[in-house]
Amino acid sequence: MSIKHSGLDRFLLVLNSIFLTLAVLVVILPLLYIVVASFMDPSVLLSRGLSFRISDWTLDGYEKILSNPAMIRGFGNSILYSISFAMITVTVSAFAGYALSDDRLKGKGFFMTLFLITLFFGGGLVPTYLLVKNLGLIDTVWAVIIPGAVNVWNIILSRTFFKGIPKELKEAADVDGASESIIFFRVVLPLSKPIIFVLALYAFVGQWNSYFDAMIYLDNPNLHPLQLVLRSILIQNQVDPSMISDQQAMAEMKRLSEVIKYAAIVVSSIPLVVMYPFFQKYFEKGVMVGSLK
Repeated sequence: MSIKHSGLDRFLLVLNSIFLTLAVLVVILPLLYIVVASFMDPSVLLSRGLSFRISDWTLDGYEKILSNPAMIRGFGNSILYSISFAMITVTVSAFAGYALSDDRLKGKGFFMTLFLITLFFGGGLVPTYLLVKNLGLIDTVWAVIIPGAVNVWNIILSRTFFKGIPKELKEAADVDGASESIIFFRVVLPLSKPIIFVLALYAFVGQWNSYFDAMIYLDNPNLHPLQLVLRSILIQNQVDPSMISDQQAMAEMKRLSEVIKYAAIVVSSIPLVVMYPFFQKYFEKGVMVGSLK
């Protein structure tokens, strides 16, 4: 059955289509430019701009990145930091959110007040640095992972989700003699995949894109994540000389620096692009449930 639209409806549909098309182009065109530029011959890219002729393309940028020990080491460090950070964040958020969602918890309002205060007030960079230093975490992987692992917003989001789980399920398990830990691990967690995957995705992406904490707390270049290497390439518009000892190789890297920038962006985006399709169904459900309850 066809739907008849009035003149105003048709105008709004056309206007909406135009707006959505422009929004898609704003997102797609920069991505297309970066991907194509990463394959370009640097001399062609600088002289004529983008070219879709295969003869003007080269894999030199990717070859230099994948053969660069600093890039490979930074990529591995970022994977380690992001996975570890996501695991700790999800664990803390799930346990804290579950406890705060239970009306039997004494002092629940007090704890929530303490958590909410930290959303509006923080110690600042200098006190945080002194705390990390006094704990002996400077120049260790824990300096990047531990300080931001407890995220109050994630705790509130998980608490909201857990409150939406029917109490009857937990009461039935309690009647059957299940302990609180069994109820949590065997009843609640299997029903909480959407929020767990959402929190894991948030934490992983946030840590993957982060470089400031590593820049502040890590002096050892062997511990630097990929983002610090990219910062040297993207912000300083040059390749760090400490990354390469051979002068001829250094000159070649400078010649390819423009292409290397784009190739580095593409390589650093691969884990997020690969992850999202597997998380998408949980991501959509988890975000909607957390926003509605």
